[in-house]
Amino acid sequence: MLCLERNGLLMQQVLQTLLFIAPLSFLAGLIDSIAGGGGLISLPAYLAVGLPPHLAAGTNKCTAMWGTGVAAFRYIRKKKIHWPSTLAAVVGAFPGATLGARLNLLVDDRVMSIVMMVLLPVVGIALIFRPNFGEKENWQTKPLVQLAFISFAVGFAVGVYDGFFGPGTGTFLLLAFTAISGFDLVTANGNTKIVNLTTNVASMISFALAGNVWYAVALPAALCNMAGGWVGSGLALTKGAKIIRPVYYVVLTLLLIKIITDFVA
Repeated sequence: MLCLERNGLLMQQVLQTLLFIAPLSFLAGLIDSIAGGGGLISLPAYLAVGLPPHLAAGTNKCTAMWGTGVAAFRYIRKKKIHWPSTLAAVVGAFPGATLGARLNLLVDDRVMSIVMMVLLPVVGIALIFRPNFGEKENWQTKPLVQLAFISFAVGFAVGVYDGFFGPGTGTFLLLAFTAISGFDLVTANGNTKIVNLTTNVASMISFALAGNVWYAVALPAALCNMAGGWVGSGLALTKGAKIIRPVYYVVLTLLLIKIITDFVA
């Protein structure tokens, strides 16, 4: 009898949590598939329902992994991924993330917060003065070896940021693949999704092995995240820069708000 009551309470807790998490997981998948930064919505949602930080992070990774996978699948099917540069970025991201994690142990992360609070408005203003940002591509002018090296450097640099700080990694990958590598926003988005999927899976495995995933919530929420990823990637593929650019500005704003809020807390 006591076991049944506990099971009933657990099921009630799961349902109440999902009522809050499910729509936000959809929104996170939608935004992430267009301009990155879905974790700025989904991770605070898991923390808001009372999950401890590590359990919230692991559950969020399990949810986001599936949505990113759906978006990546759509970009692959539409052949909107440049594989040599993407794979080079993946290779660079792993040592970068490792170095970033080690630096985090040596340097106060408030230093990175200050840097980001200065950098993000500069990036936003610079993009406003480039109204055609991401509409055209010029990666074909670069030799393949040079492009692969640039992409490796992009993956390494963003990997360091991800390991050291974290929020908005996909958003910065999208920016780097366009501004530095020379891809249009749609192809840059496809490249970003593959890199993100790789790092999400790696992170998810680590969290799962440590027992920090609440599967009863993560898997149903993943269905909502997948739906958001499907809708968002479809919008990005059909509307291109017209939909990606404004959502990108929204994500940059959310990221700046989060960093300032965390800094003053």
